[in-house]
Amino acid sequence: MRVKCVLCDKIEKIEDQSPLAKKLRNRPIHTYMCQPCHSRIKVRTEERKISGNFVTYRDSSQEETW
Repeated sequence: MRVKCVLCDKIEKIEDQSPLAKKLRNRPIHTYMCQPCHSRIKVRTEERKISGNFVTYRDSSQEETW
């Protein structure tokens, strides 16, 4: 199966029977992100968490359980 990264538009090939391919076929709302983009976002998010510029927004129903 050919997939395209939503951030860098790089086209990659993944196994047709892999769990990721099945998820992308059966749930069109899910998108594919290549490993370099995924790693870059992970590193930058952790940097923001450490610096204090990261805010997690919760809806009011979740705040009641906290």
